Amino acid sequence: MSEIIGPGRGAATLHDVAREAGVSLATASRVLNGSTRKVADSYRERVEAAAEKLGYTANLSAQATARGTSAIVALLVADIADPYFGQLAAGVARGADEAGLVVTIAITERDPQREVKLVRALRGQRPRGLILAASRVEGPDAVGLEDELDAFSNMGGRVVVVGPGGGAARSVAVDNQGGARALGAELARVGYREAIVVAASEGIRTSDDRLAGFTEGFTGAGGAIRDVRRAGFTRDEGYAAGSQLLREDVPAGTLIFGISDVVAIGVMSAVRDAGRQVGADIAVAGFDDIATGRDIRPGLTTVRVPLEDLGYRALHAATDPDWDADEPPLPLEVIVRGSTPPRD
Repeated sequence: MSEIIGPGRGAATLHDVAREAGVSLATASRVLNGSTRKVADSYRERVEAAAEKLGYTANLSAQATARGTSAIVALLVADIADPYFGQLAAGVARGADEAGLVVTIAITERDPQREVKLVRALRGQRPRGLILAASRVEGPDAVGLEDELDAFSNMGGRVVVVGPGGGAARSVAVDNQGGARALGAELARVGYREAIVVAASEGIRTSDDRLAGFTEGFTGAGGAIRDVRRAGFTRDEGYAAGSQLLREDVPAGTLIFGISDVVAIGVMSAVRDAGRQVGADIAVAGFDDIATGRDIRPGLTTVRVPLEDLGYRALHAATDPDWDADEPPLPLEVIVRGSTPPRD
C-alpha cells in the first residue's frame, strides 16, 4: 500500500514521489526537474501521476541546474499600471501558458540604472528568456545594461527587446516612427494646420521615434509643429503639460498629439478642466489604442498597436530556437475618432 503524505508530514518531496512511483530518485528528478536525458514513457507517466497525487511542486532551482535555465520568462516593463504594458503582458502570459512557463514581471520605472540592477538580479533565477518591454533610454544613463545583457546571454538565456534591438538580442519591432508619420499625415489631410506635441524626455527611444515620425508626416502634408513639450508617459504628466499649455495662448483648431494614449487622455482632461471642448475646440490624438481611449467621449484618435499579439510574439522570440528574425513588424493602423473631427 502506498503511503499518503498528509498535512502533518509537510509538503511532498522528490523522495516521496520516487517512492510512490516505484522508481529511482534520479529517474524522478529527470522527469520533474527538466533534464534533457531520455526517460521511458512508462516511467514518466508513473512519476507524473505520483507527483499529481502527492501534490508535489517542482523545485525551480533544481530545474535550472538540470537545464541550465529555469521554466521562467522574465518580463521588464516600465509601469504595470499603464494599460499599454498590461495588454502586452497579457500576450506574453498567453504564450507562456501554452509553453508551460511562468512569467516573472519586474518594473523599471523608466530608470536606466534600476533596469541594470533588475537584469543583474534576474540572472540569478536563470530565466529561459528576458523580455525588455520598457521604454528604452539611450545615452550615458544607460551605461552597464549591454554588459548585463551579454552576461545573461552567456549563461544560456535569450534576450528579446520590444523595439530596436542590439548586440545578441532578438528584436520584436514596432514601427513607432512609421505609425506616427501616418497619423500626422492623416490629420493634416483632414484640415489641421498647427500641432503641439506632448512628448517624454529626450533620449527615450519610443517617444523620440513617435515625435520624429509625427513631425515628418504632419509637416510633409502642409502642417506646422507649433511647440514640443517634454513631460513623460503617465496620465498625470499629460494632464500637467496640457494644463500648462492651456494657461497660455492655444487657439481653437490646434491639435495636441500625446506621445501615448495615456498621455493624451491626461491632456483631454486638462482641456475639459480649462473649460474648453475636446474635438470642436482643441483636437487631441494619441498612440497605442488602449481600451480606455475607445470608451471615453469623444473617442480618442490614435494609432492601433496590436499589443497582445506583440507580447505573444515576444514570448516566442524568447523561447523558440527556430524563431524567424526577419519576421516583419506587426501592422499598425491609424484610427480616427471624435477627438479630431475634420476641419473645414
